[in-house]
Amino acid sequence: MRRTDKLWGGFALIQDDRFFKLGQDSMLLSDFAAPPVRGKVIDLGCGNGALGILLCARHEKLHVTGLELQPEVAALAQENVTYNHLEQRMQIVTGDLKQCKAMFPTGAFDYVICNPPYFATGSGYAAKGENRHTARQETGCSAADAVQAAAYLVKYGGRAAFVYRPERVCELITDMKNCQLEPKRMRFVHQHASAVPSAVMIEARRGSAPGVQVMPPLLVRGETGAYTEEYRKIYHMEEF
Repeated sequence: MRRTDKLWGGFALIQDDRFFKLGQDSMLLSDFAAPPVRGKVIDLGCGNGALGILLCARHEKLHVTGLELQPEVAALAQENVTYNHLEQRMQIVTGDLKQCKAMFPTGAFDYVICNPPYFATGSGYAAKGENRHTARQETGCSAADAVQAAAYLVKYGGRAAFVYRPERVCELITDMKNCQLEPKRMRFVHQHASAVPSAVMIEARRGSAPGVQVMPPLLVRGETGAYTEEYRKIYHMEEF
């Protein structure tokens, strides 16, 4: 089953039930990310192109490259690029991020963004379907693989932003520091004020001194159970 979901500003996203769809974590990461105004961005494991489309919607002068392992998913991402008339600002490359050195020169990008597989093989909820399973489980690649690719692809002084599971944040930070990516901003996502975090977003800089800013938590719902004002703004809910 396919459908086209409206975003905002004239942008939309074609989605397919066979593949992983746009979720809350990617939407929040697109808002958390802070690429340079005219920056060159690469989305590692871009799936259907959702993050790239969102970044183009939020930053009108960006150029985004989406790298996707699965050819049929990459084809859908390219369809989304064409549907949104973004051919001059966004391109899709089919390939394995673990082989990024064969596809791109080192330091080719100003900013890297990634929503990597969250769960180690054999753990977590097993998503149905090979495509969705690959997006969720560390079968095709791990977060460590994505961090290594990010460290190679981002220029010295450039940044990389990831969204990940809170219980694995120490692993992610260790992987980053081992690759000379120094965490600089970190923000936890909570479904409500008394809930444990459901996600963590981290932005790291290549070649930076230590020191991280832990930002206030991002709350999805307030005391009444309604979406918070910040969450509504991220989703542009007032426009619908």
